[in-house]
Amino acid sequence: MDKPVQLDEHRGMAAQKSTEVRRRNHEVEADQAALRSHQEEFERHAVAAASTTWPEAAEKAQYLIRLFAATPEGRDPRRQELISRVLDDFARLSNQAEPKDGSAC
Repeated sequence: MDKPVQLDEHRGMAAQKSTEVRRRNHEVEADQAALRSHQEEFERHAVAAASTTWPEAAEKAQYLIRLFAATPEGRDPRRQELISRVLDDFARLSNQAEPKDGSAC
């Protein structure tokens, strides 16, 4: 039985790099499609029912703030600092709102 031929070894460096770039682009596109699917799922869930706790409401607000942070307006350094502080506040206050004994509200 013949040994398989490694085609990459017989191609030029430029062709190998081009193939690697195509492979990486395909991986990125697949990751982006999965992310879009997760975002759509979260948005459907977030719209389907009203929040019943402050931490649930904070989670929805955090999602929207992160979307804004990815826009050109949200990338302004002053806004980035404000966004960071608000997200920290949400995390801190959400932890304080959870019952300490493990029981649900």
